[in-house]
Amino acid sequence: MKKEKDQLHNSNFIDACHNAINGIIYATTTQSNIKKQLIIAVLVMILSLFYNLEKAEFICLVFAVIAVIFAEMVNTAVETLVDMYTQEYHPKAKIAKDVAAGGVVIVAFGAVIVAYFLFFKDIAYIGTNVLQQIQNSPMHIVFVIMVVTIIAVIAVKAVADVRQKKKSLKKAFSPSGQAALAFAALTAIWLYTSDVVTFTLSLILAVLIVMNRRNDTRTTGEVIFGSCMGILIAFLIYGIAFMSH
Repeated sequence: MKKEKDQLHNSNFIDACHNAINGIIYATTTQSNIKKQLIIAVLVMILSLFYNLEKAEFICLVFAVIAVIFAEMVNTAVETLVDMYTQEYHPKAKIAKDVAAGGVVIVAFGAVIVAYFLFFKDIAYIGTNVLQQIQNSPMHIVFVIMVVTIIAVIAVKAVADVRQKKKSLKKAFSPSGQAALAFAALTAIWLYTSDVVTFTLSLILAVLIVMNRRNDTRTTGEVIFGSCMGILIAFLIYGIAFMSH
């Protein structure tokens, strides 16, 4: 009994982060709505490259995307908790689920309003000059690279988790998220800076992160896979941003 209680509490910060990631992967693998929302999030981030968004506008967009996914995860947690206590129909159980689902609808409605004012009201003015504006916003592109990399890693980990459960594997092959982010950032720095010192220091930092993951719990293949993912995503987003130049 004591061991079970200990498992419900995080012994340290690393365990807390690990359990949080497990929660994200569980929600991604079991909830079709979250899968769809992650796909939409990637598309929205890419779409934002074609608009000259101000910093405040882009922050609103990011928080709108995060809020929708967060609300759906809370809804999943509420449904799981209710199902744990009762499998039979109960009016209060229905109220709990309906309220949680209603929260998702409200947040999604708010996100649609944000999207309308950021995108659709100016859709008639999209032209070739928009792509030129993207070139003047490298930080915007770098941020999109990092967001898409995070979502891609979560998606691949989710697929690996499903495969592990189906085939009863002890450990499924999945990319190192830290390696992916490190090399996505490194590639972005290489694309946008001509400062050799900055690039060299970034390269050293990325290599140290990869070495740390290799010595921790990741295999060489998983670290290389994550690193390649980060590099490819960075080039993909960069290519989309400059595809007509």
